[in-house]
Amino acid sequence: MSWKRDKPDAPRGYHHGNLKEELVRAALGLIGEKGPNGFTFAEAARVAGVSPAAPYRHFRDRDDLLADVAARGFVVFEAALARAWDQGRPDPEAAFHRLGRAYLAFAHDEPAYYSAMFEAGVSLDASPELRMAADRAFQNLRSASEALIALLPVGKRPPALMMALHVWSMSHGVAALFGRADGGRRPLPMSAAELLEAGMLIYLQGLGLNAGKDASP
Repeated sequence: MSWKRDKPDAPRGYHHGNLKEELVRAALGLIGEKGPNGFTFAEAARVAGVSPAAPYRHFRDRDDLLADVAARGFVVFEAALARAWDQGRPDPEAAFHRLGRAYLAFAHDEPAYYSAMFEAGVSLDASPELRMAADRAFQNLRSASEALIALLPVGKRPPALMMALHVWSMSHGVAALFGRADGGRRPLPMSAAELLEAGMLIYLQGLGLNAGKDASP
């Protein structure tokens, strides 16, 4: 995907309050082409068609711009995960695997956002909006973990946060290695979704989920 204009060097005025959106679009295009650390603030301004000084109207520097892009990405990510989880309907296990597929789909379909969110090195505390958006996205993984843990006998329930972190780590690993849409994707004799689902089934069986289905809490 490229957000470049036909004439990127043509001067464009700051009008209608669109500069911020133009810079975000420029950053997304540059991230897709060069990675989150492969371009300068001035280059983002050039692609947006404004002077090097114009971006300072909205962003302190390039990292501030990346933080804004990452926050927007997490908002889209959270919405995708929430739709997939759908409050655990029709049952937590089915919704859980749907959640994993949505995670991989986002990483594949929105590589620029995903890169800004996880590869740019921007602190989640760079802005309150970024922290809140990231926490809301992670809450879907935690909610799924809590729902599955509730199916286990009381004495065999792991901490929900620990399980959510395990699920996140596996999902992120499969997405990063095998689910990319670029040249960094590793070859695999199955789909990334199939690999993740198989790994999750092994993980859940290790927790004793099947045995816990019929157990009373």
